[in-house]
Amino acid sequence: MDFDFSDEQEQLRDAVRKWVDKAYSFDERRSVVAAGGFSASAYQAMAELGLCGLYVQDAYGGMAMGPTEGMVAMEELGRGMVMEPLAHTWICTSVLQAFAPEAVKTEWLPRLAGGDALLVLAHHEKGARYDLHTCQATASPVGGAWQMSGHKSLVPAGDHAHGFVVPANVNGQLTLFLVPRSAATNTAQAYLAQDGSRMSELKLKDAPAQLITMDGLAALQLAVDVGAAALCAEAVGLMEKTLAVTVEYLNTRKQFGVAIASFQALRHRVADMKMQLELGRSMSYYATLKLNAPAAERSLAVSRAKYQIGRSTRHVGQEAVQLHGGIGVTDEYIVSHCFKRLTQIELSLGDSLHHLGQVSAQMQETAGVFA
Repeated sequence: MDFDFSDEQEQLRDAVRKWVDKAYSFDERRSVVAAGGFSASAYQAMAELGLCGLYVQDAYGGMAMGPTEGMVAMEELGRGMVMEPLAHTWICTSVLQAFAPEAVKTEWLPRLAGGDALLVLAHHEKGARYDLHTCQATASPVGGAWQMSGHKSLVPAGDHAHGFVVPANVNGQLTLFLVPRSAATNTAQAYLAQDGSRMSELKLKDAPAQLITMDGLAALQLAVDVGAAALCAEAVGLMEKTLAVTVEYLNTRKQFGVAIASFQALRHRVADMKMQLELGRSMSYYATLKLNAPAAERSLAVSRAKYQIGRSTRHVGQEAVQLHGGIGVTDEYIVSHCFKRLTQIELSLGDSLHHLGQVSAQMQETAGVFA
């Protein structure tokens, strides 16, 4: 199988990398965190690069690219620890194009592609523990329209979003809606996550909603799979950055008159970090290549990848901090921020134990060495 990237994909990688290096340095990122964890100008800059419309079909003003291009872009954004929720734009784009009626597509997709609107997935509820079936929010038809009530947590940049893709129960059936921001959507409770990105609580009280699909579970699973694959790619880019910073430190820091990179025990630990990075990279490729597969095959591939990414990020992050010593946990130094973001990636859209359970539940009777 040919894993070489096309010229167009390499050009996309180069464009995103140059933007990150120029406009999203570590100091700039710290300024964004200090200002609240979201930069509208950074998000608009990504839109001008065409990233917001990467998955949008050309009929709606997008670039009509696919998962591989998304993976390439997310690796580069991962290197810069970019916090603006671009992946949620891709999640919502994918769900709308696959499930929404034409009227909803026409209203929202051109705005998403141009960066004029931000939609985010709002599906977390307290106590759900990544179970997509758990949903206390409800929706009901009122006068030929829909209204929704409920409480969703950990909504990325919720107080900056123009709308939300939200699951709700309709007579016991999980259904997916698009909820535009209105007086009935309360996102006033905003806060910073551990990596400095902006989150909020979303409280809905008879909020007007647009129906996306009654097959809410299938649509929500697609959303989570697209988002998890993007997280895997982001983690690969961030692990590369973390490893590079660690190697640079080992080549600079001296003990007993020599660089500590010359110590064999430390070189072995760096080699283990590199191995975990490459294991994560191969599984990220696997998840990306399966995003257009049938739903069951796609979800299993994503769970396998997310499990390995969780193991890789934990190993690379912890080793980086330990190899740096005390400076590795200071706020002024980049490694502590890398570690926090790697930790949050592992916990987002299903942690390692959750995805291991998903893989285990779908094993066939012939699985294992004794089959």
